[in-house]
Amino acid sequence: MRGPRGSRPTVYERLAPPAAAVEAALAPSRHAVFWLEDAGPATPYPPLRGASRADLTVVGGGYCGLWTALLAKRRDPGARVVLLEAETVGWAASGRNGGFCEASLTHGEQNGRARWPEEYDVLERLGRENLDALEEDVRTLGIDCQLERTGTLSVAVEEHQVDWLRAPDGSFGPGFLDRDAVRREIDSPVFLAGDWDREDCALVHPARLARELARVAADLGVEVHEQTPVIGLDSSGAGPVTVRTTAGAVASERVALATNVFPALLRRVRPLTVPVYDYVLMTEPLSDAQRAAIGWAHRQGLADLANQFHYSRLTADHRILWGGYDAIHRRRVDAAHEERPETFRLLASHFLTVFPQLEGITFTHRWAGAIDTSTRFAAFHGLAARGRVAYAAGFTGLGVGATRFAAEVMLDRLAGLTTERTELEMVRRRPVPFPPGPVASAGIALTRWSLDRADHRQGRRNLFLRTLDGLGLGFDS
Repeated sequence: MRGPRGSRPTVYERLAPPAAAVEAALAPSRHAVFWLEDAGPATPYPPLRGASRADLTVVGGGYCGLWTALLAKRRDPGARVVLLEAETVGWAASGRNGGFCEASLTHGEQNGRARWPEEYDVLERLGRENLDALEEDVRTLGIDCQLERTGTLSVAVEEHQVDWLRAPDGSFGPGFLDRDAVRREIDSPVFLAGDWDREDCALVHPARLARELARVAADLGVEVHEQTPVIGLDSSGAGPVTVRTTAGAVASERVALATNVFPALLRRVRPLTVPVYDYVLMTEPLSDAQRAAIGWAHRQGLADLANQFHYSRLTADHRILWGGYDAIHRRRVDAAHEERPETFRLLASHFLTVFPQLEGITFTHRWAGAIDTSTRFAAFHGLAARGRVAYAAGFTGLGVGATRFAAEVMLDRLAGLTTERTELEMVRRRPVPFPPGPVASAGIALTRWSLDRADHRQGRRNLFLRTLDGLGLGFDS
């Protein structure tokens, strides 16, 4: 199975299960989002009709918009806050992600130190403080989202990846687990070593978190409107900004835009993100014997160290979520992109490679969602309309926790405050935009191919990836 020019097959190719086993595992699955089904019936919120006024209008009913509305109301209980959602609360990325709520605001230490070396230590501290505050909010506000602060276990599945677990001085950190220790945590024959970060990640039920944020916001007095697409902003003049919808309008003193992967209402922001589709499988609930076969008693989040990586976790009813690896760039968000049989087959094959002792298990759900990817692999922030409109986007798959921080940034800036958050270079500078559609598509396809080649060549990055790294546009996953 040796590839061209000295490449070698990955563990997923060397130990791939028979195609018949993959097809049997996928056969019962439905194209449906497990989290949205498992959350049960949603509370409906009425569409906006006619003209209205607000102190703050928030556009977008995902995590970023919901946190912004909730925190705005907590800062000023007397303010009139309106939230507008084109579909239903949490239906997009916020209801279908893996539920990894990370402390990192920078998509990991390597990316953060490379882009903001002088302020990385501050960003790391602020990220941990944000996760702590999120956990406290869940507790004090009675948010039922199955939060578990169990951390993340990062595992090496190829020999060269073991060295990636070393610190810059060559030592292994306190969370390092050798082959035997990592298999005592989660038993897989392909795990060679691991690092368990116990503090910097919590797991949540994604759809429950979104719906509970909406419930709490509404209880605090936020006016939540679903099925209310926003079609434009009128910020001419010095007065209120008019937020125009398909069936009405809101004259608002301030506006927060939290549309993430969907086309930005501000034209200048549109080139700063592209949609990348991520695909996910969910197993049936594990039996007692299956649970004993894999261990996983501490219920950590799980991710491997490959450039094209997988992520995995347990649910409350002992299913295994398995996603990642085969992220696909699309030029626009469209439900037609969510069904991709070749990707689901690949994911199922990799799952059975990692957990051969679960032979005979089946998947019940398969789905996909679009990620708002930016060239710096982390969120960006901005102001428009002479400080009356704020926006945040580009979370690149790490928005479960970072959206709360972004909400605080937007509220600080809309209030004209100078805070530690607003003074960050990460907040003040925008990312490099993506080139026009066809060029971006070609570049992302080449990047994805190059990352795959790196995984076949002991992690060695080719000239194209090294050039991107030098330009500050590098991707490591």
